[in-house]
Amino acid sequence: MGQHEPPSTQTSSSLFLIGKDSHGRWVVQDQLGLHGGLFVDRAQALKFALFENGNQPQAVVMVPGVLELNMTGKGKRAHAFNSNEPAQRHAA
Repeated sequence: MGQHEPPSTQTSSSLFLIGKDSHGRWVVQDQLGLHGGLFVDRAQALKFALFENGNQPQAVVMVPGVLELNMTGKGKRAHAFNSNEPAQRHAA
């Protein structure tokens, strides 16, 4: 019988973004817009991102501008805005 590599324990290969939304809440969202949420503080946001990406700190990015949570489930990318530019508003 041939030897097989064990399955990966990684839950997501996506990049996770962490930042604050326009209301000052901590936001985590994966690059594809499939996983994420709002958090009480930066430490909890980071803990969630690391848990979701299989404890890969290199796949977590702190967004310097405004990061708005978009959980449409349609695979759209998270919206990050430069703090020097006005945030665009999208109608729901």
